[in-house]
Amino acid sequence: MASEDEANAAAAAAEDAPEVKNWRRKGKHDKPKPWDEDPNIDRWKVEKFDPSWNEGGMLEESWPIVKGALKEFGITCELNLVEGSMTVSTTRKTRDPYIIIKARDLIKLLSRSVPAPQAIKVLNDEMNCDIIKIGSLVRNKAIEILTGCYILVQELLIKRELAKNPALATESWDRFLPNFKKKNVKQKKPHQTKEKKPYTPFPPPQQPSKIDIELETGEYFLSDKKKSAKKWQEKLEKQAGKSEENKRKREAAFVPPKEDIAGPSESDKATAGNNEIADIAKSLKKKAKDFRKNEAQGNVKVESYLASAEESLPKKKKHKSTKSE
Repeated sequence: MASEDEANAAAAAAEDAPEVKNWRRKGKHDKPKPWDEDPNIDRWKVEKFDPSWNEGGMLEESWPIVKGALKEFGITCELNLVEGSMTVSTTRKTRDPYIIIKARDLIKLLSRSVPAPQAIKVLNDEMNCDIIKIGSLVRNKAIEILTGCYILVQELLIKRELAKNPALATESWDRFLPNFKKKNVKQKKPHQTKEKKPYTPFPPPQQPSKIDIELETGEYFLSDKKKSAKKWQEKLEKQAGKSEENKRKREAAFVPPKEDIAGPSESDKATAGNNEIADIAKSLKKKAKDFRKNEAQGNVKVESYLASAEESLPKKKKHKSTKSE
């Protein structure tokens, strides 16, 4: 009887005990969280989102502004919503080589929820940016007033909301704060198709082995000493040929280029013809002057002047024509 009473009591206690759900955990990130077993949390409730919380809007909406700002510097940008990545690259119109570093800082700021109008300012030459983890540096968040810089505190809004809940005053807030980690997203390589070789039903011919080659050349029957001597001789010949080629290349730098020997140009020929005409005119003027002088004295010999004038003129070459009978 005692055993039956104990069994009934155990069954009643098991019915009163709350059911424990066996959550299926798979992977290193699927670890039990403190709020998984909290009955006060409604997992089906959709939290209300107010657009005033995100004044900068979605990154997709402000992307045309970013694209237009980068276009002025000759930089192209791409927003891949499927992979969740932003890419910047240079173009042929890029003039400043350092602008690609500035563009990299721009997408870093955009990825950390900095509004696009503020992030675009980093493209200017006198502007720079840095991401500082201030959790362990200062307790006062008013660095913007002290330094005169625009500062966006990443986790301040979350901490303000958590501070309103008195139940979380004695607990750690690390599980609610975002944890940023550097991730290198692998880019998809374009699919390369291999060219199909023409189909041949016959297998390729068998390649001759090393022993077959030695049998053909006759090296198989040589002794080891003769083989090494032959290899050494081939090596010396190869070195000699290479040294001769290098010497020829070095000497080619000292060979002067061939000069084009040009004949007399058209201008030179025209100048020479003009000089001949000037000399003839000069000689005729001199003889006319002498003729007038002699005429005044009465010693005139017209034949001599005419003959000499004819001699001074250039004679035309006579071309002989031969008739074939």
